[in-house]
Amino acid sequence: MNTTAHKPPPGLPTRKAARDLLDATLEQRRPLEEALEGLPKRLDPRDRAAAHRIAAMVLRRLGSIDEVLSPFLRKEPPPPARHALRIGVAELLMLDTPPHAAVATAVALAPKAFGGLVNAVLRKVAAEGLAVLEGLDAPRLDTPQWLWSAWHAAYGPAVRAIAEAHCGPAPLDLTPAPGATPPEGAEVLPTGSWRLPAGTRVTDLPGFAEGGFWVQDAAAALPAILLKPQPGERIADLCAAPGGKTAQLAAAGAQVTAVERDAHRVARLRENLARLHLEVEVVQADAAAWTPPEPFDAILLDAPCTATGTIRRHPDVAHAKRARDVQAAAEAQSRLLAAAARMLKPGGRIVFATCSLQPEEGEAHIARAASLGLEHQPFAAADLPGLPEAITPGGWLRTRPDLWPERGGMDGFFAARFRRAA
Repeated sequence: MNTTAHKPPPGLPTRKAARDLLDATLEQRRPLEEALEGLPKRLDPRDRAAAHRIAAMVLRRLGSIDEVLSPFLRKEPPPPARHALRIGVAELLMLDTPPHAAVATAVALAPKAFGGLVNAVLRKVAAEGLAVLEGLDAPRLDTPQWLWSAWHAAYGPAVRAIAEAHCGPAPLDLTPAPGATPPEGAEVLPTGSWRLPAGTRVTDLPGFAEGGFWVQDAAAALPAILLKPQPGERIADLCAAPGGKTAQLAAAGAQVTAVERDAHRVARLRENLARLHLEVEVVQADAAAWTPPEPFDAILLDAPCTATGTIRRHPDVAHAKRARDVQAAAEAQSRLLAAAARMLKPGGRIVFATCSLQPEEGEAHIARAASLGLEHQPFAAADLPGLPEAITPGGWLRTRPDLWPERGGMDGFFAARFRRAA
């Protein structure tokens, strides 16, 4: 009796986890990181990491993958079969998986009624190889229409370079604690961050457990630098989790109050600060409604946003967000900026930031701030000597994924500085 005929192919648990991640992000519109935390605890850490890598590639190249599949499908298969096909194409064309393994695991992953379809389609894709990608406009296909249109309106021809920067995984950026030594192989960026290749496991780096650094994209580190925290200043970090900017402010010697409303994120914030051995007052509250016991000298408000500047690291954002989400986010940001203005001493300063590429969530707030008694205090190139090209003629910070292409890019960020009128 043949007992091996129906033996599951190696790697099937990984692909099942990847399929579950795609279902969570594309069908339920849940964040990829949240879905990753929801995978079964029994899943081996290596399988978890591999599943994340596969799902992220599918999300990053979704338009191209679906375009490859289109000639082979007469009608749309149900999501479980579609996700099996997408995983198979990603493995065949983008992840260098041996064809027999990619096809076998995708067939095993699909519902039984669609196993034959998945087998036939992927064998055709495997037979044609990389030729099926020739002539495809990948940056255009892999960018949702509403984002392409919005970025073209905001940045003109640079929209293509932005989209191209999203095609591959982002490197790992670290912000060092004072006096820390870079890990072997790290590039020290002009702004002070350390950069390591994509896929580096931060927990394996010497100095991690001791609190020598924390994960933070190079662009995300800039708003705290531009606030110029001084020792002894009372500074609020609003919407503070996971705590990278809080850590920057505290490491500079400021007396920091970190405000975060979500209990789960508060726990993560406390955990990160404990590893870094930093003393910070943590307040669980909605920053839009919270009143501090006394005004602050300075405030850093990295407001919740659509996060379209982080797609290179979080490819699910491109598919989870819609055009209507931008206005809703901008309105919430306006409320937070008004609340921050009320918390500030006369003459105090605010740096307002978002990790969005949408002007409604960035530049538009400069005009709105005037009605709150906030005076725009333009940045100068000298405020950011490591990246003067990110300071615009109008005096605000605007980074994009296509900056530093030779180094691996950076997230898209906006930041502006305001002073409360005396």
